Formats: sequence, C-alpha cells, structure tokens
Amino acid sequence: MFCPSGASLSTPYHRNSFPGKEVQESGRRVTPVYLSETSDRTFLKSQLRVPVGVKEKAGDRPLCYCFGHSVASIKEEFRTKGHSDALQDIRAKMKDPGCRCETENPSGACCLGSVTKGIKIAQEELTTNDSEIGPVTTPLRSPSNRGERIAKIGTVFSAIMASACCWLPLLLLTIGVSGVGIAATLETYRPLFIVVTFGFLAAAFYFAYRPKKSASRAAHDCCPPVSAAEGITDADCCDSAQKGRFSMVAMNKVMLWAVTFLAVAFLLLPNYVGALIADRESSSDTVTESPFVTNTTIAIDGMTCEGCAVALEGRLKDVPGVLNARVDYAKKQAILSTKSCCPFPKDDVFKAIAESGFAGHIQ
Repeated sequence: MFCPSGASLSTPYHRNSFPGKEVQESGRRVTPVYLSETSDRTFLKSQLRVPVGVKEKAGDRPLCYCFGHSVASIKEEFRTKGHSDALQDIRAKMKDPGCRCETENPSGACCLGSVTKGIKIAQEELTTNDSEIGPVTTPLRSPSNRGERIAKIGTVFSAIMASACCWLPLLLLTIGVSGVGIAATLETYRPLFIVVTFGFLAAAFYFAYRPKKSASRAAHDCCPPVSAAEGITDADCCDSAQKGRFSMVAMNKVMLWAVTFLAVAFLLLPNYVGALIADRESSSDTVTESPFVTNTTIAIDGMTCEGCAVALEGRLKDVPGVLNARVDYAKKQAILSTKSCCPFPKDDVFKAIAESGFAGHIQ
C-alpha cells in the first residue's frame, strides 16, 4: 500500500504479521504493507490483521481503525437513522486515551479526514445506487410534464389555425391588406386543424387525469439521505412534498380547462364573429338609392364566415368605378353601387372576387 506521505515505523509493524520498512521511490515516501522485509515474498490482503481498502469502490472500506467506522457502517447509519454520528463518536472517544491512529491507521495519521470523505461517499452511493437503497419515491421531484405542456400548446395553436380563415382577413384588413386569398387557402385545411386540435386536447386530458404512480416504503420514502442528514424529518419532507404536488396538480387542471375554453372559442369563431362585428351594419355606408346610381347584385359562393364578407367588401370597394359595396354573408350576396352613366366594371369586379378565393355571378 502506498501513501502520499511517510508513516512512522510503528505503523507497518502493527499492520501485518511481518516487519515493514520505509523506502524512497520517485521522491515520495511509501510504506510497503504487502512486502516481506527479508525476501521477495508478497503477502495477500487476507493476511493483514486489519483490512485495508480505503480507495476501493465497494465492500466494507474501513475508515477509522480505532473505533470501527467504515463506509459500510456509515451507510447503515443513514439507512436506519437518516444521518451519521461517526464524526461525533470519534471526537468524543478521542477525549479519552483511546485514539491509536499512529499504530492502527495504515496512514499513521488521524482518521477524521478519511471519515469525512467516507460520509460524502456514503451519501453519494445511497443517492445514486438504487441497488443499495431500493426504490425511493421522492414526491418533491414530480414526473416530467413536458408532454402535457406540448399537448396544451398544440391544442391552442391548432385551434387558432383552424379559425385563421376567419380572423386573419379581419386582422390584415386593419393594416390595409386583403387576406381573403390566404383565408380561402386556410379554409381547405380547417377540418385537419380541427382534428389535430381535439387530438392534442385528448392528450392533455390524459396527462392531467391519468392515474399517478405511487410507491411507499417503511421509512425514508420521502426524504433522501442527504436531506435527512441536514435535520429534515420524513414527516416535514412528506407534508411539504404532498402540498406542493397537489397544488401543482390542481394548477395544471385549471390551466387545462382554460386551454379547453380557449380552443373551443377559436374553433367556434366562425359562428359568432358576426356578432362581434355587428356594428358594421350601422357604421357602413348604406346602399344608395338614386337615379344616378345603379345597384348590381352579385351572388357570392365560398364564404364561410362573416370575416370573409368583411374582407371581400373591402376588396370590392377598391375596384375602380365602384362607388360603394355591401356584402351580406347571410344572403351570400354583394350589392355594388356604380354610376348610371358608366358601364358596370364587370371584368374588374369578378377578377377581384376570384383573387379573393370566391366565385360569383350577377343575379
């Protein structure tokens, strides 16, 4: 066994049944433990009076040779008591003339440093090695809700896209752009977006209301050993964990129902958008009745909501020669006012209707 610093000659003599010696190698002092002083014979680890194995990764791994503390015994303390009293025990016993590190410890020095490192090793192994501590349920670490978040976001997004044929023309109209052509294209994908919306919504409800996995242990089923070592009791840990978990579950369900309401509101937008813009009946210019004005009625095919009528109306008003235009979604027709002295701009009107994604014919 090689140590970074030299040990007194009394240490190796007490470690095995054969005398040891100090040698100089590569500028560092080392203490042979497994070598014979008078021959080339090598002694096995089992021949040591006290086992040595601080740097091993498994097994007992003695730390304090005076009072019998090891990594294994410290881990057992964590399992049974939730903390380790090894350091306190050693300090208390050191007050009595019971410390024999010079002769019992292979390093020939005080073991407090090794015990401190051993406690950290025991905590890490208990936390990471399931085979040592068995299945542990930690309510503080709630199951990943990434899938639930994706389902909620997908629900709202697909519902918005399903109703884009209605709200997009109105939005573009506010900035002076006709989006009827885009809306007509989106209308063809509306059934697909509706199906996707309900698919995401079903997934969101599954994640929110699926049975939760639960596991219990006789002890320490809430707090990990590290928390217990810091003085946090199982009751405190479990109570706070349960409260946090239930509040999070309740919040997720509230958010889910809010997302559901929002999705339904967007999906049904074509059915009530007319009520939202009903004031246009009074604010818009009425059809002019005058001997100098000719009103032409055109039947419009392809409108799916009141938003289409508003967008098309704005497009027809921009046609040269048209004094006024009024599109009635309920009757699926448009009434255009032109000067009686001038021919009706039929080609320009039907071109505007076609570019908007609709079809029309004069009634």
